[in-house]
Amino acid sequence: MEYRVIRSARKTLALEIKDGGVLVRAPLRASDRDIALFVERHKDWIEKHLEKAAEREKSTENVKRLTFEEINALADKAMTVIPERIRYFAPLIGVTYGRITIRNQRSKWGSCSGKGNLNFNCILMLAPPEVLDSVVVHELCHLKEMNHSAKFYAEVLRVFPTYYEQYNWLKKNGPKLMKMSWG
Repeated sequence: MEYRVIRSARKTLALEIKDGGVLVRAPLRASDRDIALFVERHKDWIEKHLEKAAEREKSTENVKRLTFEEINALADKAMTVIPERIRYFAPLIGVTYGRITIRNQRSKWGSCSGKGNLNFNCILMLAPPEVLDSVVVHELCHLKEMNHSAKFYAEVLRVFPTYYEQYNWLKKNGPKLMKMSWG
């Protein structure tokens, strides 16, 4: 099985399916043999996720790409809509936040920095409003819990009980939305 290796100061080996291939993130000290054994041990996981990636790619083959102007219009709309939703949900969660940034991101719907800054993908404007709200709540809850623990999800569900319905919508339809802006 072919794979690409990126070595860094990390402590553990990790696998990633990226651009239809296998990426191994490895500690600087990991031997080639250790990496090969790690890949072999996770062969079933790799094959399953490569297959999913291929299916996702096939399902988005005929998606129409957005123009630069259309993406800019979505970003402009997001600059109004998303801060409104943040202002609505932040007091319900009991958090304050820093800067809000809107981007056209390749793979993320949102993120939260340790400084409390929030980033959102403008392509969320193409999703149903409740899906957008679920992403806003998810990122705001990271201001309380910077992880994906049971405590984090308990807070998300306290504020947004239908979170998993929206999550599943985004999991199913998100790849098509991303493909519209990144091809």
